Amino acid sequence: MLNHPLVFVERLTEHDLEVLVSLDAAPGSTEELRRLLRKDPEKIEVLLADPRLYELIFETPETGMIAGLSPLLAFAILVQKTMSDLSSASYVAEWVGAGARLPVFDVDSLREFIDDITRRYLITEFLSSFTRVASGSVWVKTARGYRRRRYSELDPVGLAEMVESLPAGRRAAGYRRLGDVALFHTGVFPDHTARNPLSAMSQTRLATFAGVELEELVGADYLRFLEKVGSVYYDRAANEQSVPSQVHRTLEDMSVNFTTARRFLNYLADRYLHHHDTGLMNPVG
Repeated sequence: MLNHPLVFVERLTEHDLEVLVSLDAAPGSTEELRRLLRKDPEKIEVLLADPRLYELIFETPETGMIAGLSPLLAFAILVQKTMSDLSSASYVAEWVGAGARLPVFDVDSLREFIDDITRRYLITEFLSSFTRVASGSVWVKTARGYRRRRYSELDPVGLAEMVESLPAGRRAAGYRRLGDVALFHTGVFPDHTARNPLSAMSQTRLATFAGVELEELVGADYLRFLEKVGSVYYDRAANEQSVPSQVHRTLEDMSVNFTTARRFLNYLADRYLHHHDTGLMNPVG
């Protein structure tokens, strides 16, 4: 889990370092930059926050710098750019329904959320992890014996079935991924998710797997349902006995702040992934 700048630095590719070296603020070679960042890993924050880096990668395509860039660095740049936008935003275009946004002046909670360095790296790792989606098949014990079931981690019901079939001591990573999947659906693709909800039967099964009382969700729309389920799964992952204390704190924080994380991702995705026209004036500045 990315919970420290040094872990992030060690996962940068050679091309990532070449891109960073192209900034005047970086040393003259990738080897020198790697040594500098290993000695003082928090200097990566200075490089990621440099506005020239965003311009180089996303606004000057003729340089070809984005080709070969790792998803990890690309999303780290977008997270930093979004944090910079929020620092001067007077309001955000808040998701209120499929294709609908309204101005909301609660920007401080988003600033506070992403100002935490651990959360920044967690959100960066989260986004990067969905550039490749795991799928396959597993053997599941049923009343009629073992049967092969296919799964995709983007299918929360199928993923939950697979995780629940694992031995108790091996479920922590699966619970965390279920939290991630709920956050991905609600944070990155809220419009598509709202328009394509799970069936009532599938929602009931997912709520049962999560141990959520259905009475708590009466009247809730599909995104609020996924928020509740996602928060529960992050909490279950945090409280697995096999989880180290630092990871426990990070996952517990995501459980408590699930809605704020979703709102931050909505803002980032609208502006930089989908380029969604909210119909509102630019809230930055």
